[in-house]
Amino acid sequence: MPLKMRSMKSIIKNACLVFGVAAFFNAASAQEIIQSDTVKTVAPKPVSQKQKIDGVIGVVGDYVILDSDIDIAYIEITSQGNPTKDITRCQILGKLLEDKLYAHQAIQDSIVVTDAEINNMMEERIDAFVERAGSMEKLLKIYKRPTEEDFRTYFFDILKMGKLTSEMRNKIIEAVEITPEEVRTFFKKFPKEDLPQIGAEIEVSQIVINPEVTKAEKQKVIDKLNEFRTDVLSGNGSFFSKAVLYSKDEGTKSNGGFMRVNRKNNLVKEFKERAFSLEEGQISEPFETEYGWHIIMVEKIRGQDVDLRHILLIPKISEEAMQEAKDEIVGIRNKIVNGDITFADAARSSSDEKETRANGGVLTNPQTLDPRFDLTKMDPSLYVQVSDLQEGQVSQPIVDEDRLGRKTYKLITVTKRYDAHTADYALDYLKIKDLALKEKQIKAIGDWTEEKIKETYIKINGEYRDCAFVNNWVKK
Repeated sequence: MPLKMRSMKSIIKNACLVFGVAAFFNAASAQEIIQSDTVKTVAPKPVSQKQKIDGVIGVVGDYVILDSDIDIAYIEITSQGNPTKDITRCQILGKLLEDKLYAHQAIQDSIVVTDAEINNMMEERIDAFVERAGSMEKLLKIYKRPTEEDFRTYFFDILKMGKLTSEMRNKIIEAVEITPEEVRTFFKKFPKEDLPQIGAEIEVSQIVINPEVTKAEKQKVIDKLNEFRTDVLSGNGSFFSKAVLYSKDEGTKSNGGFMRVNRKNNLVKEFKERAFSLEEGQISEPFETEYGWHIIMVEKIRGQDVDLRHILLIPKISEEAMQEAKDEIVGIRNKIVNGDITFADAARSSSDEKETRANGGVLTNPQTLDPRFDLTKMDPSLYVQVSDLQEGQVSQPIVDEDRLGRKTYKLITVTKRYDAHTADYALDYLKIKDLALKEKQIKAIGDWTEEKIKETYIKINGEYRDCAFVNNWVKK
């Protein structure tokens, strides 16, 4: 939500991770709750390179911070297109000290982060970094690493520390709760003229009708997957090459369909069950999920993890099936417009989208997890579909296409519009509650940090000791 305010600015600023380096290294959301030294902008004295002690500028528990870590942070901030002229080395050091403190305490608290988890993260991230840099050679040059193996070792350690940091922060704030009385007290402490201005928002619902796949089209896909399976088992081509050439899963096909699956992964039930039912070297029979039809080949079983490759094929939708789906959704729209049924009841009885069907087709904003969408921050494709709809108006049937190329028909309605207004306790309770909770979480993290600094071995070297930190890292 666009919050135009003065008194609440510090709450929001402290609640946001402003460094690109943290988003890169720690995979942190821009809305993570931290109390960061980065919010203090007092200019430090220039730091002399002569003050380096073997490159070590700080120590937190068992972790060391090198002067080159700050250089790498600047590289990442710049690579993401963010300006660095107002970010000092002292500010970055403050953020690195915080992260090391979190990671150190996570180990003390026996928070477990497995190598398998990090390996899963690393492959995906490195692929994205190589794509952004242009090649692995260019990536190594940017990060001043001699070999890919050296970079992977270095990056593994960075990701592991980032995961420990994230888990520790989550542990600190997960027990923080807010009562309605605390929310009311939080709201009342701001003068009326300092309350935020909340931009125009809407609530949206939809009904989705999926064209029915014919038995003949399903059988074509099953036969093709069986053909791939037979070829691989008989040595007539590799699973890798089949996946690259034919799989419809754009996220894995370029890597030969490779996935590392953990029992805790958020995968569809059918896929996970099949993955953990196979022995090494086995290839599954074709099976169906909500995404299409698959075959899986298990390469390596690693305890709770399975390395596998998969091929996804999607049956074609005939023109007749598309027309039938259109006729169905037109009929649903006519009943709604004529008053024979409400939009919500039609969604519950007829929509094929199980995520929204039970609650009457109401869409949830993925950023805020509530049904209100800020018009200025909506997904552009959704904005185009709803911008001209009046409250209660039902759209004409819309052909929608997902990332896998599957087409569906849908109806959309704007169930409620909210004009831009000054924050109102009753109308905007959830947003006010969220801000009040963030303030309380920030305080909890601040109290935790102050306590742990006192009991943890921390050392700052050279002229970095003169930095104007918010936290008492130098223990004056």
